[in-house]
Amino acid sequence: MREQTITLAKLPYRLFFRLIDLNIWKTTQNCFGLIPYLKDIFSYSMSESTSQFKISIRYLNPCLGDRYNQAGVARGDYFHQDLWMARKIFKANPDEHWDIGSRIDGFITHLLTFRTVNIIDIRNLDSNVSGLNFHCGDVTSLKIPDQSIESLSCLHAMEHVGLGRYGDGIDSDGCFKGMRELQRVLKPGGYLYFSVPLGKERVEFNAHRVFNPQTIIRTFSELDLTNFAVVLNGQLHELIEMDSLKDMANGYACGLFIFKRPVNEKS
Repeated sequence: MREQTITLAKLPYRLFFRLIDLNIWKTTQNCFGLIPYLKDIFSYSMSESTSQFKISIRYLNPCLGDRYNQAGVARGDYFHQDLWMARKIFKANPDEHWDIGSRIDGFITHLLTFRTVNIIDIRNLDSNVSGLNFHCGDVTSLKIPDQSIESLSCLHAMEHVGLGRYGDGIDSDGCFKGMRELQRVLKPGGYLYFSVPLGKERVEFNAHRVFNPQTIIRTFSELDLTNFAVVLNGQLHELIEMDSLKDMANGYACGLFIFKRPVNEKS
């Protein structure tokens, strides 16, 4: 067997740009912004005679591309996911909420405005924020009793479990072990708020996995699906055929699931 050598020409384009850490769009913006920046320095210098804020070369801090950006970001996976899920939890009004691996400076921030949140992550978190209780732990082996949590979330996290990206151990079945643990700890009548990438099932090592939506439904076999939505092309869609997503080979949709554990009729 001949040895294969890896050259830059053979690298996937995403890997190439990750390796050289080149942001072409930002570089282009900075190039276009240089001339306006120099003009603005000149204009400011002409008007600063009465100002207490005078330009000094020592403190120049060029921001060259911001003039070409929009006022903010009100679209995309995380924006719609975090807002949609937080509104659902606000409406459900649980006494206590637990989260595993979700985005702190987005989704968890929303929840902290109205609810204490217990967070579990395999990585450490240095925080003294009121209402945020951190626990270091592994989602594939939670130290939590069976059917004991009434409100639980895991957003855009399970697709990473077992890939080593965040310092966890390599485990090709890690995502399924984690999902079974979420199912195990959810109490009767409790809600699970869950999201992962949906599309043609694959692993894009070591960024994430992409799931067939039916894989998620089958794995949470003890739970009932109560709500489903997706974020696709930056926009939220609440009325969409789930099976229409399973063959997406390029990119993915962010699938938003809300599951409920049925209440035992004998209880």
